[in-house]
Amino acid sequence: MIEAEGLTKRYGSKTAVDNIRFTVQPGKVTGFLGPNGAGKSTTMRMIVGLDRPTSGRVTVEGADYRDLRAPLHEVGVLLDAKGVHTGRTARKHLLALAATHRIPTKRVDEVIGLAGLESVASKRVGGFSLGMGQRLGIAAALLGDPGVVILDEPVNGLDPEGVRWMRLLLRRLASEGRTVLLSSHLMTEMAQTADHLIVLGRGRVLADAPVDEVITRANGSAVRVRSPHLDRLASVLASPEIAVTALGDGAAQVSGSTPERIGEAAAAAGVVLHELTPLSGSLEDAYLTLTTDEVEYRSDLEEVSR
Repeated sequence: MIEAEGLTKRYGSKTAVDNIRFTVQPGKVTGFLGPNGAGKSTTMRMIVGLDRPTSGRVTVEGADYRDLRAPLHEVGVLLDAKGVHTGRTARKHLLALAATHRIPTKRVDEVIGLAGLESVASKRVGGFSLGMGQRLGIAAALLGDPGVVILDEPVNGLDPEGVRWMRLLLRRLASEGRTVLLSSHLMTEMAQTADHLIVLGRGRVLADAPVDEVITRANGSAVRVRSPHLDRLASVLASPEIAVTALGDGAAQVSGSTPERIGEAAAAAGVVLHELTPLSGSLEDAYLTLTTDEVEYRSDLEEVSR
């Protein structure tokens, strides 16, 4: 578990992280989202002791990271896949890390296989592609078989097979009861992978809820209905909270109600329904709605589109 309480980080007059509170629960993949400059990287650096909070506290399994006696066994971290000695081979890089925690060579070979690095394990890291560098960083993060895994943009540079591999790996880690915190700008992939989301904007928490709840809150909910008696259905549903918008061909979009309530009202009134489909926006739509006023860096094209 990762817990932040009143976590704040200032650099001079700039507040990068502003009194945030959140809990990352075990057994789930928690997505960490936000525009550039939102404070995600700073928060992740504070979690693993690379930056010291100005005030507040963040703990891993109830302790400050710097107080952990064997960090690799407790927290696996990928913040910068380029932070590797480029003259070493992949295997020697992992062996050097393993030596710091007396991790056996067998485990090094296991994570090499897990990350799909067998064919390049004896090659120098300096010649790796971006995707292979990411795989090596993930192998290093998992080297100590940690209960907490923190990954910043882990699918960056991965091909479609690699992205799928990462998705399945994260789901497996969560199913084993581990705490998984994942940062990414790929909304489609996050929607398929994450169970819970924490969204930051200008250093503040904008949302902290399950994925479906974040989408519903930001986009609202609607239901598509189709009936040969649409006018009668609209009359049955009429109320200040419900809006019925005709779409043509006997279909309409109903906002402010649920499929269950609409179906029950139609049945009670004897109105035949040919379709009753819940509609929801995408995670990308929800994310843009939440962060539209929290973007620190905006292009001229984005200003024109607004």
